[in-house]
Amino acid sequence: MGSDSKPVPERIWVIDVGNSNTSLGIYADGKITQRDRVPTASLAEHDIHTRLAAWQADHPVSGAAVASVAPAVNGILKRTIAEIIGTPPLRIRHDMQLGASLTYPEPETIGEDRLANLAGAVARYRLPAVVVDIGTATTFDIIQPRKGYAGGIIAPGPALMLDYLAEKTALLPPVDLTPVRAAFGKSTEQAMRIGALHGYRGMVKEICTQLMRKLHSNNLTLCATGGYARWVLKGMELPFIYDPDLTLYGIGRIYELNANRTPTS
Repeated sequence: MGSDSKPVPERIWVIDVGNSNTSLGIYADGKITQRDRVPTASLAEHDIHTRLAAWQADHPVSGAAVASVAPAVNGILKRTIAEIIGTPPLRIRHDMQLGASLTYPEPETIGEDRLANLAGAVARYRLPAVVVDIGTATTFDIIQPRKGYAGGIIAPGPALMLDYLAEKTALLPPVDLTPVRAAFGKSTEQAMRIGALHGYRGMVKEICTQLMRKLHSNNLTLCATGGYARWVLKGMELPFIYDPDLTLYGIGRIYELNANRTPTS
């Protein structure tokens, strides 16, 4: 090959372990490919080993990075990844290079997924920005040009609204979070779904509206990610950017920024 040929970019696994679901992807050259999503509760050692071994056979990688908010599966993931690719994963930490500063008073308390969202948003979008990650919990993270990560807001996710109603009432049943087109319900289940959808959209809209006022910015970038983001954003009046790969991309970006660091547990 000629001297002008470009080196093949490193391919790594990027894994976002959430409370309810775990997202997996392959990161190379600033892009996410080969996505997968599984319930976190299903990450038994045999199952994750089988899944990752199959990925490695079809799409070999040389490294891995993990952001996790589920400590119970961290040991399983570390052992499995080290066995399959020969090196333990890089665990996301607040004291790594993230592409932006942390002016938050207790940075060690920031979730690893939120650090990944920070790194991804700084690399992809104009600041100031608010990243809204809509999952089991919903986080609003504020990123400013000079201060970097300045703080955030944590609220319940949309599914928790339905879970709470079923748990705390005698007659309301457990209901899955599925789309509803009707303006009002003609069954208990439909009424609960509509209440969760519109009530949740109203909460997201009000929090973002208040942040826009407090930050005195008419050019605030609103970015949304997470498993329920598309469902919640449909019909919203605010100018959201929907970025389903933001967290995985941010994990890959942190790996690049810290490529020479020793992987952590």
